[in-house]
Amino acid sequence: MKRARVAYAGAIHEATPHAQGLRLADGRVVAEDAVVWLAPFEVGTIIALGLNYADHAKELAFKAQDEPLVFLKGPGAPIGHRGATRRPADATFMHYECELAVVIGKPARHVARADAMAHVAGYTIANDYAIRDYLENWYRPNLRVKSRDGATALGPWLVDAADVVAPPQLALRTFVNGRQTQSGNTRDLVFDIAFLIEYLSAFMTLSSGDVILTGTPEGVVDVGVGDEVACEIEGLGRLVNRIAGDEEFGRAGAAAMPGAKRESA
Repeated sequence: MKRARVAYAGAIHEATPHAQGLRLADGRVVAEDAVVWLAPFEVGTIIALGLNYADHAKELAFKAQDEPLVFLKGPGAPIGHRGATRRPADATFMHYECELAVVIGKPARHVARADAMAHVAGYTIANDYAIRDYLENWYRPNLRVKSRDGATALGPWLVDAADVVAPPQLALRTFVNGRQTQSGNTRDLVFDIAFLIEYLSAFMTLSSGDVILTGTPEGVVDVGVGDEVACEIEGLGRLVNRIAGDEEFGRAGAAAMPGAKRESA
């Protein structure tokens, strides 16, 4: 089953696919462009993986990891399908990251690998943007890169785990203005979903609504204001969003943060 969350007529609704657009929980059918798409579930803690595809690590000149590179994202980071992500005027290289997002369905604490997948409610698509020149270094994504407001698109659907063969081996692709720029498959994860749930739950309790972003394969390119980026994952749908400038967010003329550490892309 595929489910979405949308804002329509002053309220938030659960929605499902319909031949004419979306069917709201109250039975009304509306066009897809008549709603504001939200993240398709109530988002809890966002747990993100870096360099979790060997080809992407190689693309960035890093060797394979011995332990997962994990970081958290703030509550302002997620936006929905068809949302806008800001590219600051001082950014020199901003790229998308198409990722399989794993949504936790029930609390997980000290979960063994063999039992890990029973804690998954479902899957969605994530597009987790990064600005390379805001990085402290390639291996330690800093707060300003990975917790920016509106930097993580989620959706459009939450697909029930029961409808996806486990472990997922799903093709993913990214398109920028209709041109394919990225291709990969979740079978190539360095640390797979069951391992990640076992690893994370060993030191932190995973709760319903928490989401694990599993990393992106190689093929990231710079995107600019006005670009449309579409991420597809087999069986999960197509997540589309656009890149907007400072002016759209009331940030015209915004300068880099004082004292911010910069590195060339």
